Amino acid sequence: MKLAYVCTNFNNSSETITAIDSLRANSRHAYRCFVVDNRSRDDQVELLRRYAENRPEVDLILNDVNLGYFRGLNVGLARLQTEAPDFLHAAVGNNDLRFPADFADTVERQLDRFNTHPVVSPSIVTMDGEHQNPHVIDGISNLRERVYDLYHASYPLALTIKWLVKHSRGAMRRGDEDRHDEGREIVQGHGSCYLFGPRFFAEFGQLWAPTFLFGEEFFLSKQLADKGCKVYYEPSIRLEHVSHASVSKIPGRKHWQLSRDAHRVYRQFNPIPPKP
Repeated sequence: MKLAYVCTNFNNSSETITAIDSLRANSRHAYRCFVVDNRSRDDQVELLRRYAENRPEVDLILNDVNLGYFRGLNVGLARLQTEAPDFLHAAVGNNDLRFPADFADTVERQLDRFNTHPVVSPSIVTMDGEHQNPHVIDGISNLRERVYDLYHASYPLALTIKWLVKHSRGAMRRGDEDRHDEGREIVQGHGSCYLFGPRFFAEFGQLWAPTFLFGEEFFLSKQLADKGCKVYYEPSIRLEHVSHASVSKIPGRKHWQLSRDAHRVYRQFNPIPPKP
């Protein structure tokens, strides 16, 4: 099969190179990689340039400004559809992924799934064994939604909530990820990686990207729902996620401000029902 990989890069080019190398280690398949650099430092750009120089399957796209996550991915998706329109299956997401040696084989075994669902969410496991999918199976409770509002009301309150969550010994976990062995339609897949097939490119082509960063899981879910579609979680397709390799470079308050800005947009499209 022909499998594309579209990712963004921001000041961590070694992660991108490792991710691509892990995908290229899959044998028997053809690959195209579209790396969208979001205005990294010169040394990080040069590292990518040297890597891509003698690898025709790697397409490096250098943005003049940092477009953010989904907007950056859209640049790569546009290049993919222009330069390699025959690549109708793609892994799209973070650059800190690790693809196992049978990744493309497991995708190939699920090709029929891509004819019925525009987006397939794979099993994503962090390097320390934490499952990140299925991210949201049925929805998020009103109580948790109100906690999200409190978290984004002020930075000190956010720090307090983070402390409470850290010391709750798992009492505040939703537990959706515990059902990681069950394939099913879900409301949201984890935003670090999605798999797109022919139906996505035919019906969407691009990601809805109203924010710079954060909230992507909801925005993709709504984009699909508006056309009567849902994400399908497929546990047999598995990969590893280093997790927060890019976001960890954002200072704490700046991280919260970006999350707050995204939450305000999220709330425009997903208001909490009033209390009875």
